[in-house]
Amino acid sequence: MIEPLSKLPHVGTTIFTTISQLASAHNAINLSQGFPNFDPDPELLKLVSEAYKKGNNQYAPMQGALSLREAISEKIERLYGTYYHPESEITVTAGATQAIFTTIAAFVHPKDEVIVIEPAFDCYEPAISLFGGKSVAMPLVGNDFKMNWSAFKSAISPKTKMVICNTPHNPTGTIWSKDDMLQLQEILRDTDIILLSDEVYEHIVFDGKLHESASKYPDLAVRSVICSSFGKTFHATGWKMGYCVAPKPLMREFQKVHQFNVFSVNHPLQLALAQYLNDSQHYLNLGGFYQEKRDVFLNAIKGSRFKMVPSAGTYFQLLEYSEITDEKDTVFAERLIKEHKLASIPVSVFCKSDYDKKFLRFCFAKTNDVLDKASQILNSI
Repeated sequence: MIEPLSKLPHVGTTIFTTISQLASAHNAINLSQGFPNFDPDPELLKLVSEAYKKGNNQYAPMQGALSLREAISEKIERLYGTYYHPESEITVTAGATQAIFTTIAAFVHPKDEVIVIEPAFDCYEPAISLFGGKSVAMPLVGNDFKMNWSAFKSAISPKTKMVICNTPHNPTGTIWSKDDMLQLQEILRDTDIILLSDEVYEHIVFDGKLHESASKYPDLAVRSVICSSFGKTFHATGWKMGYCVAPKPLMREFQKVHQFNVFSVNHPLQLALAQYLNDSQHYLNLGGFYQEKRDVFLNAIKGSRFKMVPSAGTYFQLLEYSEITDEKDTVFAERLIKEHKLASIPVSVFCKSDYDKKFLRFCFAKTNDVLDKASQILNSI
């Protein structure tokens, strides 16, 4: 047998696959992987069905269907005040993960450093390694996961090519404030550092707060590739539909890679999404929709031994378990599946640096009956 020299020798099966397989094997309620257990809006499904039937079944333009790019441009300008040209500054992608991977592929050269804010979604670091870059971990501080901006500034070196930020933040459910974005802007102002801004949960923000997109800040927007997700926004993660926006010089380089990686993505879905975006309430109501689910979940477990700070965004909730056990989070997460039939994600798997806090991540993008069953388990521990 051929034993190839691995380009990712330290990478195994993702934690999401591992936990989901374990949950299935033990017939556990699965609040681990980040996807809803309910269908998209019937109106959107109708638009998709109509688009397939109308013969739009050949390649879309490499950049994406123009009608969808125009809708994306209008949405961003309306929400954040920045105009991205549909012809040259927007690309529709096969989900946000592809957009993130392609951005790293386009700009990270061997020996370049990329600052990764941890805990971090698991797709960042392997892509950096694959293209010869070096991940520089920048841990968030404390149980409220704040950025130490002085430490961040000190981590920048002449080799720093990129910073990856994520707000609303997976896995912690925190969001960055206007002050955070201004500090990031000031630190990067006189550099050539590219900002990869992962904003896939941009419309899932709670308690009257606002999403602070990098596109709102001129000196960030000029250096940013901003990635977002229709799958996350419209309860259709299996469609793998996303997009990214960037100033023309950055988008030109992005598309050089995109055209040989994916070229184009599902054409009928793009046309349906373009129509669906005409009604802004389809995404503006999302925060209220998921805040209700967050509150149902947290109210149901307020008598448990878990500690919690309500998630400020995303559809994830961290629960701190130090009053229950001293076990490492990976050990406790596995025991929770095997003994209590409930699956979550241990937060340490999102960290390259040493991490020994007692947090598990739970997805509350579920129907209320599932949340109720999960709450009963958590209350019994």
